[in-house]
Amino acid sequence: MSDEPVAAPTPFAPAPAGTVVLYRGATLVDGTGEAGRPGTTIVVDGERIVRVAADAEVDPADFRDAEVVDVTGAFVLPGLIDSHQHLATPPNRPVAEAVLRRDLFGGVTTARDMADDLRQVGDLARASRVGEIPAPDLYYAALMAGPTFFDDPRTWQVSQGAIPGRNPWMQAVDEDTDLPLAVAMARGTSATAIKIYADLPADRVAAITAQAHRQGLLVWAHAAVFPAKPGEVVAAGVDSISHASLLVHEAAEGPLIRYRTKPPVDAARFERGDDPAIEALFGMMRARGTILDATASMWGRIAAEAGDAAEPRERALANDAVTAAITAQAHRAGVEISTGTDSDPDPASAWPPLHDELVHLHERCGMTPLQVIRSATLIGARSLGAEHERGTVEEGKIADLVILGADPAADLAAALRSVRTVVKRGRPHHRADFVEPAPAAGTAVAK
Repeated sequence: MSDEPVAAPTPFAPAPAGTVVLYRGATLVDGTGEAGRPGTTIVVDGERIVRVAADAEVDPADFRDAEVVDVTGAFVLPGLIDSHQHLATPPNRPVAEAVLRRDLFGGVTTARDMADDLRQVGDLARASRVGEIPAPDLYYAALMAGPTFFDDPRTWQVSQGAIPGRNPWMQAVDEDTDLPLAVAMARGTSATAIKIYADLPADRVAAITAQAHRQGLLVWAHAAVFPAKPGEVVAAGVDSISHASLLVHEAAEGPLIRYRTKPPVDAARFERGDDPAIEALFGMMRARGTILDATASMWGRIAAEAGDAAEPRERALANDAVTAAITAQAHRAGVEISTGTDSDPDPASAWPPLHDELVHLHERCGMTPLQVIRSATLIGARSLGAEHERGTVEEGKIADLVILGADPAADLAAALRSVRTVVKRGRPHHRADFVEPAPAAGTAVAK
């Protein structure tokens, strides 16, 4: 007999080993960028894919007690990855859970949280992983920045009960910081990475990166860290950089000072998508394998939210044009692009903002639908250091699948809204079971 407390229910837990499901008749878009393969069977045992083969090569009778799901006419993708979210600035658990549920039922099976209050994010990651809540798997970063950054009000929002800049998930770093200890403290949060944010010179960016890699952490950085320029950030060896709009500062004529005092930008210079300074930067990124988390659709959302406020709207539209041109230039240069949204949680929306990012990359940045899907799956997995586990539909990988009713190669926007079922770690989540959130007063639910 044991009188230990009973654990919380886990209704969304991964499928147990021995639960075998055959998805037959699919057109498989496997995440590699290759064209869809019709007539494909995907065999899932528990939370793993154990076989991917032509229907004719797989006899269901060989799999005792297996469930056979006929997906003839459907299109199966790897689970989508949002490589830039913020779920706890400030912490609001009901909103975060609603956002994560909405994202999962829209095809997002994995997300990268780019620094928040990790006390809450860590528990959301745990609750998702064991199946207490329906949500994507979460990978997250602990933030480091220069001491001058910590007058930003967001640092107080994520440090309630602690001191901004002096806690393991958000640390101020200067020339006197014990970097091995600082990185070890960040690693103790169970973070996957250090996020290098702002107000750090190039030599300190390089020192943080080297120490993080030494201790087994990835490094995700803002594209410009101020005073470190994008080229200096890439040369430091970071694994990915965020925000294409910040890349213009590679061509800054004067020194960069602080994150909050960005120099003016000649937008027309970059809207042609052929700036030589940016092209040289992309050559370095391509050679080093640095991933660009472009957040390409972000400024369009900001412009829409500005409404009738002319100056903020015009500024956002200018950034939108520059971001689209630079992201397209990066794609032409062979830089790998992941699909992040950096969207504030909006539980009133019925679909993930990641859909908007994918469509934007296709319609505004010159990527084909299959290239966009590769970015949202394989490249997203690389940005997490998890390519061996997820990102493509392959034998041995986690069974994260999205079953669509329409062909994404023919009409990406329509196909993303045709989600039938999302399989996360072998457990199906049917779109028909998703209850759309009620909009706040005076707002409309995005379709």
